[in-house]
Amino acid sequence: MAGNAIGLGNFVRFPTQVAQNGGGAFMVPYFVALFFLGIPVMWIEWVAGRYGGKYGHGTLGPTYYLMARESLKPRSALWFGVIAGMLAFSLTVLLNSYYLHLIGWSAAYSWFSITGAYFGQNTGEFFSNYLSNYGQVFLFWGITVILLAIAVGQGVSKGIERWVKVIMPLLYVFAILMVGYIFVLGSPVDPNWSTIDGFKFIWSPNWSYLGDHLWEVMLAATGQIFFTLSLGMGIIQNYASYLGPKDDVALSGIATVSLNEFAEVVLGGSIAIPLATAYAPKIVPPEILAKGKSEALSWIGHEFGLGFSYTSLPNVFVSMGDAGRIFGALWFLLLWFAGFTSAIAMYNYLTALLEEDLNIKRSTGTWLVLLLYLVMGLPVVYISGYMDQVDAWVNFQLTLLALFDIIIAVYLFKPDNFWKELHEGAWMTVPSWYKPIILYIAPILLLVPMIGMFKSLVGSTLEWPARIAIIVMLVIGAVESYYSIKKKYAKELEKNEVIIRV
Repeated sequence: MAGNAIGLGNFVRFPTQVAQNGGGAFMVPYFVALFFLGIPVMWIEWVAGRYGGKYGHGTLGPTYYLMARESLKPRSALWFGVIAGMLAFSLTVLLNSYYLHLIGWSAAYSWFSITGAYFGQNTGEFFSNYLSNYGQVFLFWGITVILLAIAVGQGVSKGIERWVKVIMPLLYVFAILMVGYIFVLGSPVDPNWSTIDGFKFIWSPNWSYLGDHLWEVMLAATGQIFFTLSLGMGIIQNYASYLGPKDDVALSGIATVSLNEFAEVVLGGSIAIPLATAYAPKIVPPEILAKGKSEALSWIGHEFGLGFSYTSLPNVFVSMGDAGRIFGALWFLLLWFAGFTSAIAMYNYLTALLEEDLNIKRSTGTWLVLLLYLVMGLPVVYISGYMDQVDAWVNFQLTLLALFDIIIAVYLFKPDNFWKELHEGAWMTVPSWYKPIILYIAPILLLVPMIGMFKSLVGSTLEWPARIAIIVMLVIGAVESYYSIKKKYAKELEKNEVIIRV
């Protein structure tokens, strides 16, 4: 579960959001969103997954049908299951259509770093040339996806668990080594610019900035919590479905959140921004640098983003000399590890769907999913702007599916049933005051990013390639979920009464 949660969002998206939203101004709403939204939804998804697993389901459609029928007649519950399954399927495919390419980029840049391929070159041009070299792009994408297929094809315990048990410790070791180096780095370029300035930027509450930009910072913070914890995707429910009916979900959910937050806040927050700040004189334009630290840090925040890791940070590694080759390779390998352990969970969701609903062998299903990823990933490589448009839709859909988590797995399942399931076999007792947080505060906080993202989508124009991809995946997801539920619960739906119970 920790491998699932810890991904590129921890080491790329988190520092990006911090840098773009006033540094310390971001951290206050971030922890509020974690406590009141992230932890409750994490528990909801663990409970839902384990409950579906009792009936042999690892996908959202049948699971949420079962939970919805606690309050509704089967024919009405069917449509909640169909919508939830549709959203989970389409989101997983659309997200991986570009997420796997980002992981491939990281693999490529780990190789480019150790070989010094971009040393002595304009790093911005080097990155553009790499993206235009389709052979290289698909080579590193292919290596990543084939390894994913091998891991998932071997099963959950013999494949996924074995791979993650090796990769996750390595990820932490690499990250801790890098953080340790940054702490002793000091001021490598200019005595007025040190890594400590970067830490101050992150951890000094900027109340004035927060007051002036409250709505957008809250929107960014709540969105980051969902992305980093892998909520609203259906993959936590999928992993939890493999648990026994008495296996703990309360403490396990907290453990997942804790491991993720350590990786994100302590490790992810201690690498990119402090490193970029220490090397600011090398990467910030002189005219901006002359205006002082606040302006320079603001520029870094504005420039921070996905491309920053592949354009500006390589300049930092170049400035380190030969040590930069090793440090750069470690950084990009860290990104690859983080992305791989998240992608493996999403890959398993689709494989489980084929295995459960169509009786396709896991070994065969993994290669069918690879083919699907290849087809859906082609527009990412060949159509400019496609990735950004699909990503904007995916971010909205994450919050939409999380809203369905609360509606179905708490309200329709009935709050008392949910609370009982949460504590079934639990090693801890969740304080009773957390129940109203789950029932009332979490849904309200969830609507904050949802409304903001919807406004943003309305204000932008999705071009036809992105529209077609989204519509096709939603239709396929709806048909598949309907078939999945009807396959096992046809008699219930025909009589419109509950027959099967475990």
